[in-house]
Amino acid sequence: MPVTRRDFSRRSLLAAFLPLGLAACAQSEASVSPFSEPERADSSALGRDPRLLVMTTRNATGNAPPFFGTDRGKLTFAEVRLSPPGRGIAGRVSSAVSGDWQIVGIDRINANDPARALSDAVNGRDVLLYVHGFNETFESATRSAGQLSHSLEFRGRTVLFTWPSGGKLFDYAYDRESALWSRDGFVDTLRALVSNPTVGRIHIVAHSMGTFLTLEGLRELRDAPEVYARIGSIVLASPDVDIDAFEQTVKRLGPLAKRMTVIIDPGDRALAVSARIAGGVARAGAADRGRLDALGVRVADTSGRGWSMLRHDLFLSDSEVTQVVRRAMDRGET
Repeated sequence: MPVTRRDFSRRSLLAAFLPLGLAACAQSEASVSPFSEPERADSSALGRDPRLLVMTTRNATGNAPPFFGTDRGKLTFAEVRLSPPGRGIAGRVSSAVSGDWQIVGIDRINANDPARALSDAVNGRDVLLYVHGFNETFESATRSAGQLSHSLEFRGRTVLFTWPSGGKLFDYAYDRESALWSRDGFVDTLRALVSNPTVGRIHIVAHSMGTFLTLEGLRELRDAPEVYARIGSIVLASPDVDIDAFEQTVKRLGPLAKRMTVIIDPGDRALAVSARIAGGVARAGAADRGRLDALGVRVADTSGRGWSMLRHDLFLSDSEVTQVVRRAMDRGET
């Protein structure tokens, strides 16, 4: 039987990951201490009204989990009803086991223009637009979006843009191609948000491979002056992007580069694997800081902060790194 492209990708990943003994890249590493001070359920807009706005290029699978699958589909707008994390010690223990935010229901919005429907649903508020990374299911992406928004105590509307990741460790090549395939959907989403005069500031937080999609989308919109006027901040957490390609793209984004904060960690083990797959070219999230500083972006080096086996999603699992995101958003609001 002939070897397919995906077979080759899986063999390459197997050879790269097994010597390091790594688990999944982006299934949240966050471990919550049951003895830490519980967060107030009303400390964020999502805590008070746990409805997450979702734009997705995944295929719809029905009204039961996983709701949206791993195959590619048409751009769809949906509202996801979430259950917030539990309070108190018992609730925190339960949250640590179950993954905090849980989906309790989903409403797909049938619209000829789903991006326009999303911008109308924002209802004049600021937006946190989260783009997830490699190896995420629809459900894990919603949990990450809920966790991030609540940790930031974000007061506006939170939007998840979720693209058709295979949700498996050995689907790296499929994920990268799916992220690129989703560029048009992301561009339509962002264009609809910036074109709606009632929408407030738009803050983009992208993780890992999601930064690749985000940069590709922003590059397409770089000549649209309203994008710069409406975007507050762009946070790229552990960007899984070839450093040479990253430099080339950021240089073409002009003034948008000044809105960027890049969270890096030279000890990021997941990005070390990505670099091996890419022929040894460093990823932007683990690159030499000097190359990033020269681009005019803000750089936050998380070396030595927090604890994590992979050190790949500290922006979710470490409160100090989460505050890097918060400060970037605060600067973007001025």
